[in-house]
Amino acid sequence: MLQATGLWAHLGGRAVLNGVDFHARPGQITAIVGPNGSGKTTLMRRLTGDLTGPGEVTLGGDPLARLSPRALALRRAVLPQAGTLGFPFTLREVVRMGHQAGAAAPEPGIVEAALDEVGLGAKIDGLFQDMSGGEQARGHLARVRAQVWHPVQEGRPAWLFVDEPVAALDIGHQLQVMAVLRRFADAGGGVIAVMHDLNLTAMHAERIVLMEAGRIAAAGPPAEVMTGPLLSRAYRCQLCLNTAPEQGIWLLPHAASLG
Repeated sequence: MLQATGLWAHLGGRAVLNGVDFHARPGQITAIVGPNGSGKTTLMRRLTGDLTGPGEVTLGGDPLARLSPRALALRRAVLPQAGTLGFPFTLREVVRMGHQAGAAAPEPGIVEAALDEVGLGAKIDGLFQDMSGGEQARGHLARVRAQVWHPVQEGRPAWLFVDEPVAALDIGHQLQVMAVLRRFADAGGGVIAVMHDLNLTAMHAERIVLMEAGRIAAAGPPAEVMTGPLLSRAYRCQLCLNTAPEQGIWLLPHAASLG
């Protein structure tokens, strides 16, 4: 399990996280949602160890603060909101960076398999900077997948942390990316995803953590968190929810009203 207690973070002299307690289980997609500025990305950075501060995070019982960068790279991979490259790498070379950092580095064929998984196998030798924003986003996802290629490594679950993984994608590729995360979780890995699309979140996440002003406003399965009162308060607009046949909860943006 991923466990965090009493997480605080201050940025620019302002408290961005206020004593947050958090947990997530392998085999599930845990989605972190909430309005802009609510602390979603900061929480993920604390959970990955990329940002330090008061509080403790443990991964499988091991405090993150005691794990070396190499040990962390073997157990979790992180996909930030955006990444830039200053050199003309090919897509193959970008994904190989993740592959070489992970436990499966000695195994052949993983770079190719990771790119096939995100639908970019045919572009493996193309220049990364010549690709569209959506293709680059999927290329970066392939990179972190190659880093933690096996969802369970030496009997321990691996973890994928992804921040807005579908933000630059059309609906078809959004579903493709969510399917990648779903398969990783179903195979025993853990997924922590910062999400803005509430419909995709409700469709795919087993657990939702709703952030509001640096605190967790609600946490639980979609049916408990995706309610009109909770979401309307957090997003500061009146939201209407409905249930689509055989598909769970859907948010209807056209029925939302400011106020």
